[in-house]
Parts: sequence; C-alpha cells; structure tokens
Amino acid sequence: MNTQEVNQELLSFLDHSPNAFFAVRNMREELEKAGYTRLYEGAAWALSQGRGYYVTRNDSALIAFHIPTEKARGFQIMASHCDSPVFKIKTRAEIEIDQHYVKLNVEKYGGMLCAPWLDRPLSVAGRILVQTEDGIETKLVNVDRDLLIIPNLAIHMNRQVNDGYAFNAQVDMLPLFCEKGEERNQFLQLIAEEAKVKAEDILDTDLFLYNRMKGTTLGLHGEFIASGRLDDLQCAFASLKGFLAAEPKQSIAVHCVYDNEEVGSGTKQGAASTFLKDTLQRIYRTLGYTEEEYQMSLASSFMVSADNAHAVHPNHSDKADPTNRPYMNQGIVIKYSANQKYTTDAVSGAVMRAVCKEAGVPWQTFTNRSDMLGGSTLGNISQGQVALNTVDIGLPQLAMHSPYETAGAKDTAYLIEAARVLFSSSFLGSGDGNYKLLF
Repeated sequence: MNTQEVNQELLSFLDHSPNAFFAVRNMREELEKAGYTRLYEGAAWALSQGRGYYVTRNDSALIAFHIPTEKARGFQIMASHCDSPVFKIKTRAEIEIDQHYVKLNVEKYGGMLCAPWLDRPLSVAGRILVQTEDGIETKLVNVDRDLLIIPNLAIHMNRQVNDGYAFNAQVDMLPLFCEKGEERNQFLQLIAEEAKVKAEDILDTDLFLYNRMKGTTLGLHGEFIASGRLDDLQCAFASLKGFLAAEPKQSIAVHCVYDNEEVGSGTKQGAASTFLKDTLQRIYRTLGYTEEEYQMSLASSFMVSADNAHAVHPNHSDKADPTNRPYMNQGIVIKYSANQKYTTDAVSGAVMRAVCKEAGVPWQTFTNRSDMLGGSTLGNISQGQVALNTVDIGLPQLAMHSPYETAGAKDTAYLIEAARVLFSSSFLGSGDGNYKLLF
C-alpha cells in the first residue's frame, strides 16, 4: 500500500470508529475477513499452529494472535488503546430549560481540550443493554446524523473569554438536543428507534458524544492528515495492518488493543487488568507448554507500547525539549522518561532502533522538557501483569486530546512497516540486555 492508500483506509477507519466499541467491532471485521477465528473467554480454546485467533473483553478491548508453524519461543507484542477523551452521557440525560430547550447531561471522560468541542455538529454513539426473553443483549448504536451542538456564549456576554476562560463541565459543556415537546424522554426514545427496540426494554447505556467532522488530508502537498481520535486509533490501525501483513516464524505475534487508557487503565479491559496475562498464559497452556516454559518465554519476548507522541508545535516550539524534538512526517517517535512514565530504557530503545532499521523507516526521540510534567501511557501499567522488555513509541501529532487532531501523512505507513517487521521477528534473550535478533 502506498501512503495515499494507507491514509484513505485510516481516515475511513477513524470515521467509522466513533468510540472504543465501534473501533473493536471494525477490527473484528478486518480479522474475520483475514480468516481469524474468534475465541471467547468463557469457552474452551482449541488452538493450532499456523493459525490466527482473536478474543475480546467488554466489546471494547481486543487481543489477536498468530501462532507460528514451529515451536513458539516467545511473544512479539504491540499494544495500543482505542479510547479517546470524550463526553459520556449520564443516565436520565434530559435537562429542560425555561420549558423551551432540552439539553443533555454529560460528564468528562479523560483529560480533554474543551474549547474545540464547542460550535460544531456532534452526535451520539455507544452501546445499550436490552432486556430480551432470554436475558440481556448488547446492541451498538450510532445516530449517524448531525444531532447536537454545544453553543458558545456570545462574546457580548463574556468579554474576557479571549483572555483565558476556565470551562465548567456542568455549565458550559452540555449539548443542546431539541426544543421541548409534550413527550418526555425523547432522547431515550430516539436511541430505541435507532436500535430498533422498545424504549422500555433498554436497561442501561454506555453512550458518548462524538465529533461529526470527517477526517481529511490537508497542507500544500497533502502532507498532513486531520481527524478525531488519532490518539490512539492511528497506532491501533497501524498495528493491525502490520499484524495482518506479518509472517510469524518462531514467536507468537500479538496485536493488543486496550480500553480506558485515558482514565488510568484500571478496569477489567484496561492495561492494568489481567487481559493480556490471561490470554498469553492460556495460549501456552492450550498449546501444551508448561508454566516454566511460559516464564522462560517472557525472556525472549518484546512489547511495543504504541501511543501517539507530541510533535513540535509550530506556534509553541519552546514547549518542546531542546534536543529531542519530533516532527510530523519524520518517522516513529521513541519516547523516554527518567521517572518511567514511559518504559523505554537503553535495552528496549536499542531493540526498537534495530526494528526500524530493518524496516527501513525513520525514527526520532521524545522527552518532556525537564521543567514540565508529561503524560503517561499503557506500557508501564501493563508491566504490573506481564513483565517483559518494553519500549514506548508513538506517531507525532498536534492538538492531542482535541476532538480534531493533526498528524503527518507519511507516519502511519512507517509504523505499519515497523509493525510488520516486529510481528515477523523473534528476539531470543540470552541474559539481561542481550538479544539475538532474528528478522
């Protein structure tokens, strides 16, 4: 695939993945088209060498793996996340104003830039839980039209807004839904109609706002892409494409996508959960390996924690570190943090450089300014369950945690190729800091 084809696919994936539930559904469909077999955590597994499988948890996290034809000697893992900062719709959502307007009650999920959510068409997507004759059924719902807007207060009523404004989530960020009619619970009725169920059968919901602006290519020469949810679906997409293109030989290739990274990963489907550990151990047990063989395999395993990175900002270049300054379209970013917010050390950094070199793709480095506290990601959190050499990387972008972000048009293809090389490789550990790299 050339860069233009990659970006067309990426932007389509982003447009059709308004939140984690839809991202996982779309990845499932790609895997099934490629011949991967779905497994369930609550059912027995039967695995064969040379075959591919996937398992989901909560419909919002996914692990796919491909078993080589010969005896497995470890795991090659790329882990990303599929959630983004967003507004979640509260239960009993409708709020009436002056017996004329109806707005929806929402709360913040994750650390977001609030201002870009204002004055743009929004809609609602997520899942609902429905009562059936046999029990409870999950349905995904996407109201695929311009439905809501969060209107700004006119400058005439807030003259100081351009001098700095602290947004109050309960006051400023509630979306306008409709004019008040005679019926109550119009929002729930709309969701029921979209799902083709009765409103009284809806037991509960996980519904979120999303930005309706489609992804696009921009810049004088089309050198940038812009879309919602680039952090971190850009990495999840690239990991999946590299995974499907790979040819694992001596290691089990593992494409892992967690949920809830933006709120700390401390859920049953987050990086702090047992999801990856349970899956890796179950693979080895089902294939007939011993517990000791599983523990030995971790010494010959490697994980890439892939979560987007900050590019140098054209209007605020002073916010970047003096010597580690990533730019869009300049390749994969290897991220470092002395306080281990990123897991990269000299060993894992060296291995990642070797992967990029083998893939023929450029790489660059990121650290925060020494006087600025940076964010964290899933790599160090996941280590609490599965301890193995891990590198933190990302693709460079601007406006992280905005509902519309900007990235480089070349960089997704770079990560796809690096992921393909990673998943096709084996790294055999021979003591701390020593690997035999088999590309």
